[in-house]
Amino acid sequence: MAHAGLLLLISLTISVGQAFSFYGGSMTFMPGNRYPGGKVEMHFYYRESGKLPCDPQVAWVCDSGDCGILTFSEPEVTEQDHSGQINWCQYERHMTTNVTGDEPFTLSDSGCCWANNVHDVREWTLHSLVDTRQRSDTQTANKSPVSATIPNIRVPQNCFQHLHLLAHDPDGDNVRCKCAFCHQHPNINLDEDSCTLSSNGTLDLGLHVFEFTMEDYPVSNITLTKENGISSVRNPYNQTANIDSTPLSQVPLQFGVEILTPVHSCVPGVNRPSLLTPTPLHGDVQHAAVGSVHIITLRAQSSGNSIFDFQVSGPWNMSKSLRNASQGVTEAMLTWTPQESDLHHHVPVCFTAETLQSQSEMRCIVIIVAKSRVLSGEAEVFCEENSISIAISKASMKGIDQNWLQLRDPTCSLTSNDTHILGMVSLDTCGTTVEDSGDFMVFRNEINSFENPNEVITRRNQVKIGFSCQYPKVASVSNHYINKKSDFIFTESRFGTFSYSFDIFTDNNFSSPVDPSLYPLEINLMDVLYMGIAAHSALPEVQLFVESCRATPDDNPYSALSYDIIKEGCILDGTVEVYHSDARTYDFGIQAFKFTGGYNEVYITCSVILCAEGISNSRCAQGCLREPARKRRRDVSKETDRHHITQGPFRVARHTQHSAAESENGGSLHISAGTAVFSGLFIVSIVVLVGLWVYNSKKTRATDRMYLMSNF
Repeated sequence: MAHAGLLLLISLTISVGQAFSFYGGSMTFMPGNRYPGGKVEMHFYYRESGKLPCDPQVAWVCDSGDCGILTFSEPEVTEQDHSGQINWCQYERHMTTNVTGDEPFTLSDSGCCWANNVHDVREWTLHSLVDTRQRSDTQTANKSPVSATIPNIRVPQNCFQHLHLLAHDPDGDNVRCKCAFCHQHPNINLDEDSCTLSSNGTLDLGLHVFEFTMEDYPVSNITLTKENGISSVRNPYNQTANIDSTPLSQVPLQFGVEILTPVHSCVPGVNRPSLLTPTPLHGDVQHAAVGSVHIITLRAQSSGNSIFDFQVSGPWNMSKSLRNASQGVTEAMLTWTPQESDLHHHVPVCFTAETLQSQSEMRCIVIIVAKSRVLSGEAEVFCEENSISIAISKASMKGIDQNWLQLRDPTCSLTSNDTHILGMVSLDTCGTTVEDSGDFMVFRNEINSFENPNEVITRRNQVKIGFSCQYPKVASVSNHYINKKSDFIFTESRFGTFSYSFDIFTDNNFSSPVDPSLYPLEINLMDVLYMGIAAHSALPEVQLFVESCRATPDDNPYSALSYDIIKEGCILDGTVEVYHSDARTYDFGIQAFKFTGGYNEVYITCSVILCAEGISNSRCAQGCLREPARKRRRDVSKETDRHHITQGPFRVARHTQHSAAESENGGSLHISAGTAVFSGLFIVSIVVLVGLWVYNSKKTRATDRMYLMSNF
């Protein structure tokens, strides 16, 4: 008995020792496929930090609602301690489930224990609220806010001022950070709008635990709709008005901040590493493509202490290589190749430069994964003494509508002449920001295309042009369409063997299908696609009915993101024109479009039915059903099952674009010789420039524009 008691005591001691290892965790989620019958596939991405060994502590379970059956991938280590001091690690896990989409549900878990900390917080609880009803603005289920932190945040006691947390939302919602127990930190303030922690006093040495809940709220009123058509309203967040401000979702962000002993100086680059150009700035958004290598370059300097590593929280298959440069500068190259399973995922990546005594500020960025790369356009950027000018060649951006372009501050207008789209900003107007990147002062602005927020599709090219001095850069997106012919053959007992063809024609005569040798076919936005569906059957009296046609950005007809062209036999797209045809064909034209949000392909899937002619209660005879209540009992013996036929992908024709610019990971734009000369003077004159800001801000924008236009 004594021996058994001793074994039990040893077991408890080991388990308690292992339990004090939790360092925090974060969760994001996004919808996947939406299947017939209302099933929605949900993807969850969870990161957990703790002490080695890197064993998962959190086991997500269904707390309320219909969560479906959760399936878990094996945990993959994303980062671990290389200093030998704390022996921490972080791992990532992917979970999926299929749910009905009718009601919200919650996932949660709790346990013990946090690592030893100042306020003796022991128990941890993680909670996620998920709502898979369809949003009226995006036409898909809600995506959660995206955030993360590095596993081990360390700050000298006399250097803690601000901690900026990543608060990105894929749907463009407002994100707020809630902290139920932040009152335990009397010298810490939380700005819930910007998700920023600020110090208003001295923090005790040791680990401080922060347990946040991130919530997203729509920027305007939207509806959430069940599969049965019942909707409810969601309002923007308003702390003062007497309205319901229920969040669209909730996800956890929990982390610890280690307050270290004071250092002699908090000047970046001395005792604490300073991040240098071309390290991405906090909150930057980058774009990657499935199957293509994406590279992020990090660069930092510390003259007082040697940088031995960069701590990174990123996807599990991201690799890191280090290189020591001169004068205390260390570089890291992060390399990642997104997989097909990463498509449409907004992936958070956080990083710091590490010394044994301290670390740099933490920066976090987001990588959006698409099927193809962002393309370059042709532009010139001019760094003047008191302004930045950009001239975009119209020839390299055919099809761009200037009326749908704006600067960061939309009240500042763009101008144009016969050959260029022109923009000029002062160094302190039009949304221009100034940043200390470590070794340079960088002034940044950008030109963006904007869309009607209520539209799911667009017939305009998407443009995003960031420009800056000293390191100007330009990137734009111009997408393309292709398509191909498909024939579909089916056999049913009542109708025998029959088939459908889905073709693209050269004109509205629908007599000349596009020559297969011309595929992939390239067309322009706003061009009319002439499409024809035909039924082929040996039976003499049959009738074709096109019940629905929906567009998706990939070849998955159940994609969460879709656009209905025809639904329940009703034409929903205003550009569709149906041409006279016989009972077995359905010919129509539609203006070419693409999906907003960086997608470059469009697939069209139609649901078709073959009916016996002259049957009054067949689906073909019912025609357009705008109200489900109008549906009547059908004679299914006189019609086929629904069959889905697909045409695509389509791509918008790419116009030749001269090499301008930047790689998508942050290269620099080649500018004129005069600009190159000025670039050398820019650094020398930066002090004078700052002194002239107040004076220069009084110069009118009109004068600046006239000056720019006179040079073209």
